[in-house]
Amino acid sequence: MFAYIIRRTFAALVLLLVVSAVTFGIFFLLPRLAGETTDQLAAQYIGKNPTPDAIIAVKRNLGFDQPLYIQYGRFLKTLVAGANYKFGPDPVTCHVPCFGYSFKNHLEVWPEIRSRIPVTFSLAIGAAVLWLLSGVATGVVSALRPKSFFDRTAMGVALAGVSLPIFFTGALLLSLFSYQFPILDNVHYVNFTDDPLMWARNLILPWISLAFLYSALYARLTRAGMLETMSEDYIRTARAKGMTERAVVVKHGLRSALTPILTIFGMDLGLLLGGAVITEQVFSFQGIGFFAVSAISDNDLPKILGVTLVAAFFIVLCNLLVDLLYAAVDPRVRLS
Repeated sequence: MFAYIIRRTFAALVLLLVVSAVTFGIFFLLPRLAGETTDQLAAQYIGKNPTPDAIIAVKRNLGFDQPLYIQYGRFLKTLVAGANYKFGPDPVTCHVPCFGYSFKNHLEVWPEIRSRIPVTFSLAIGAAVLWLLSGVATGVVSALRPKSFFDRTAMGVALAGVSLPIFFTGALLLSLFSYQFPILDNVHYVNFTDDPLMWARNLILPWISLAFLYSALYARLTRAGMLETMSEDYIRTARAKGMTERAVVVKHGLRSALTPILTIFGMDLGLLLGGAVITEQVFSFQGIGFFAVSAISDNDLPKILGVTLVAAFFIVLCNLLVDLLYAAVDPRVRLS
């Protein structure tokens, strides 16, 4: 088990290095291949009316005149060791971890992202618990009672959930329960440490919006996996040995059907932790997704680069956790 953890952790670190190289290439190599000069690239980091002195300062701070491999080395060093930038007589510092420095508003990117992480985490974790429990439970019951009234109804609702986008369900829930029937009015984010009850109360509608979409997909996947698993020979053998139906379903059926569910769950949770863009826009929550949209609107490349790296980190981290859960769910994975 320990060797398996070491292997998967090392693979995750290598993947992070590859992601950093790809991200660097997208932001710094592709523009040059498209014919963009270093002055044009530096001008995008400044603002609408860049001055020649500002362009020279950005080129010096980011090393745009140096070879790409040296720039990439500085890029990695900046992430783990920070950086110092000089604009006139007063130098500024980008502290560790340095995910970029916005030359437009002269602020470090990581503190801005860090202040928005609790919002996105609250959305993603709460919704993930809802869709995982409801989706898996619905899929198991539907698989155990195929073609029943519950099965047909649940799969019909699941089809609607997969088809309806979040901006529709979120706006519909706001219209019904916040405006027309003000049961949950004035929805806004409240820090958990300030008021846990208000934190949960204001997140109910966003959680339901996200969970309705994802739980529908998980219900269909769980149902398909359980139908296939429950028809296997070892399931009939377990029943012949006198095991209770509950033990057969939970210990043998559900455990085998969870492997593809864990795979999708790791990807979905990682993507949401990187920014629940649509949900944050619908409910006006100032999370990572909202920050990313604002950075794109302002054409602030350091912020976009920082969000990209943070989102990639969360995706790799969640997939690493999923790989470790594989070993707990299926002991055969430890030997692979």
